[in-house]
Amino acid sequence: MLDEALIAVAASGGTALVQAAGTDAWTGLRQAVAGWFGRGDAQRERAELERLDQTADSVQAADAGEVKRVRDRQEVVWQTRIETVLENLDTAQREQAAEELRSLLAQHAPQAGVSAGQGGLAANTVDIRADRGSIARGVINGGAQIGHPPLPDPPQG
Repeated sequence: MLDEALIAVAASGGTALVQAAGTDAWTGLRQAVAGWFGRGDAQRERAELERLDQTADSVQAADAGEVKRVRDRQEVVWQTRIETVLENLDTAQREQAAEELRSLLAQHAPQAGVSAGQGGLAANTVDIRADRGSIARGVINGGAQIGHPPLPDPPQG
């Protein structure tokens, strides 16, 4: 059984692979991960390259309604494959393999980021709250007013 840190690196690997599919980062990450799985065995490395290509093909071929499901499934598949490799190593080899995987992910995986335009708010997590009659928004285009709304005109009848 793997500890939390090793499960986390396996999950990171699965996520990185799926996120990289079809991007500029794919070629380098694909080759590095196949080498990690192959561990010097050229035949096994070629087999991993084929599996990786199947993953990229399935992610790219998914239609808009299925892409999330396909991505999620592929992330789990690759996380499980990484966990299996790590579980089959002795403790010293496991730590070394995990460190190698962390290193190659840092080097080849696409880096997530956020950005916003003029007057925008960019963040990974935002918690905005309004309290006691105040207002709160991530981005306010135009003016904002705090106070009581005007009373409606009396009914005409």
